[in-house]
Amino acid sequence: MKLYKLFTLAIIVASFTLIDQKPTLYIIGDSTVKNGDGTGKGGQWGWATVVDAYFDTNRIGVRNHAIGGRSSRTFITDGRWDKILETLTKGDYVMMQFGHNDSSPLDDTARARGTIKGIGNDSVATYNPIRKMREVVYSYGWYMRKFVRETQAKGAIPIICSPVPRDNWKNGKIIRSEYALWAKQIAEETGAYFIDLHELVSLEYEKMDTAIVNKFFPADKTHTNKEGAILNAQQVVAGIKQLNKIQLKNFLLK
Repeated sequence: MKLYKLFTLAIIVASFTLIDQKPTLYIIGDSTVKNGDGTGKGGQWGWATVVDAYFDTNRIGVRNHAIGGRSSRTFITDGRWDKILETLTKGDYVMMQFGHNDSSPLDDTARARGTIKGIGNDSVATYNPIRKMREVVYSYGWYMRKFVRETQAKGAIPIICSPVPRDNWKNGKIIRSEYALWAKQIAEETGAYFIDLHELVSLEYEKMDTAIVNKFFPADKTHTNKEGAILNAQQVVAGIKQLNKIQLKNFLLK
């Protein structure tokens, strides 16, 4: 009888544990995703700092691991990606947005964060003056593939976002970034979900007077204020709703 009661209790405990488990949405990226400590210092905000307001966080965890100044390369070489892999599990999501810093120099003494342009498998060996070591640097596409494939290997779901646009205009249109195309190509190649955030936000900007859009960028042409971050987050949500056969949309607030 005692064994029966213990067995029954174990089943009950296990059932509650399963109920308590909920998936996690991990978000990785640069300062346009999370600026500084995420409190809006200097009037600059990243979109992932406000995007959790659109999710039912009782049913899904939202963890913003983005950090300013990083590229697809340095988010990995800093060890930040490995930390996420330690807790990433089946049924979780990884939403990634890189590109703004990938065009930087490969081996400058200030950041050494650049990647080779494009999505090829080419590489170059260089000395990293920040890490004080030899390093093989790959293409933007190579690092993005790494994020996607290692996410998939964990049974988690990768979502690539093309980088949000800068406040750069030509003939009344936002200048499109080549990184948006490369992000799309990697998603198509790897089978990752894709949100063309670059295009979605650009189209929203182009509906407005340029003077209004300029106000979203109080410090420079890259980092938005809170109003701009909210607009970007709303387009992330719109992008999720457009995706086919992804359970993530079920965790959005109606």
